[in-house]
Amino acid sequence: MQWEPVIGLEVHAQLASETKIFCGCPVRAGASPNTLVCPVCLGLPGALPVLNARAVDDAILAALAIGCAVQPVSAFARKNYFYPDLPKGYQISQYDQPLAVDGLLEWASPDGVTRVRILRLHLEEDAGKLLHDGFEDSDRRSYVDLNRSGVPLVEIVTRPDLRSASEAVACFERLRAILVEIGVNGGNLEQGHLRCDANVSVRPAGSTALGTPVEVKNLNSFRFLRRALEHEIDRQARVLEGGGRVEHDTRLWDVGSHRTVVMRSKEEAHDYRYFPEPDLPPLRVSPERIQAARARLPELPEARRLRLMRAYSLSEYDAGLLSGSAATARYFEAVAAAAGNAKAAANWITGEVARTLNETGLPIERAGVPASALAGLIALVEAGTITGTVAKHVFARMWTTGLSAQDVVSAEQLGQIDDRAALAAAVREVLAANEPSVALYRAGKTRALGFLVGAVMKATGGRANPALVNDLLLDELRRA
Repeated sequence: MQWEPVIGLEVHAQLASETKIFCGCPVRAGASPNTLVCPVCLGLPGALPVLNARAVDDAILAALAIGCAVQPVSAFARKNYFYPDLPKGYQISQYDQPLAVDGLLEWASPDGVTRVRILRLHLEEDAGKLLHDGFEDSDRRSYVDLNRSGVPLVEIVTRPDLRSASEAVACFERLRAILVEIGVNGGNLEQGHLRCDANVSVRPAGSTALGTPVEVKNLNSFRFLRRALEHEIDRQARVLEGGGRVEHDTRLWDVGSHRTVVMRSKEEAHDYRYFPEPDLPPLRVSPERIQAARARLPELPEARRLRLMRAYSLSEYDAGLLSGSAATARYFEAVAAAAGNAKAAANWITGEVARTLNETGLPIERAGVPASALAGLIALVEAGTITGTVAKHVFARMWTTGLSAQDVVSAEQLGQIDDRAALAAAVREVLAANEPSVALYRAGKTRALGFLVGAVMKATGGRANPALVNDLLLDELRRA
């Protein structure tokens, strides 16, 4: 039987506030355990929460960026459960009156346009963190660090509109890109800036009924999300095909065994005994506050991708790479404008520039070759002054020295060799040294020509005019 996955995501995103959501304790990674705490985030008797206005504004901005309607009145509730990293015995969250509802994410994919409805976005506080490793008695005890307790979060809940692990990863990636773009989230999954829970079930292909959902919690990388979903989809299909029943439980992804494992039975809303938070009044958001947030919205990644495709005739692939951040798009557009060649600009930025940034760990804002300098390098290639092979060497020298392309070419005498006599001599030497390839070409194996062209280019340090080399080789090979 063919099975269809049905997937919804719950994404927890840490807001980029300097302080916690209900107190003035700083939000800072790497501090010593239990040093960024106070009576409010420790839940001590008599301590009262005060809502962080910056967190509210960031949450409103996030809601607008994913197309949600911000509610004029929302309310906080107590979500009751007992766990060592939850000092109050409850989490302050939003339940039946969330901040925002009814959003939409959509993006182009090879199969058309993917649309994922957003059920809700709500504010809540983070819990602390259990430490299971790194202590002498870690085999017997876990330790609790409450520095993260009270960190402001938004939870974004999608409807079950995703139909594969790949679609789920794409959705998570796009949510991350949007939240980073608007400046409300740091985007670092390893530091817990974003975490994802996935609800997944399977059903017979063509069916409209929903299967029994299983929640896979705390997935903090795109790779783990993909692997966990692929495993869970396969596991549920095997259970059903074997005549079994999928249990409605909560599972964790075990990185070591590459499988999901049962964490606990799945809770329902009534298990948490939600009731209104008595220490916080309803959150009222004025139309003026929403409009002010809307005015802060930058161009979002998907809109930027479509604009780059239209304006520069880029492929979906190139536009996707170049639209991932505003800084990358600005760099590309500056190079394209100065060079007058958008395709060449795209090729360089997605190729050598991206590779060098990855190697150096630098953001594109600190690229060693400014946009105008890269345009100058492209111009030398287009004019035939240097070859594409030499251009890569020139680019590397520009990055490390800060020199212009012309200065590097002049200093190292890297200009393209167009001297017909000099190249003819190099061609004859290559043919004499590669008689087997010459024989293959004359036997009809025309691909051998590419090897011979490469050999001449290598012999000339990549400086030979490739078109002239090709012509000279053909002249020599046609002679008896």
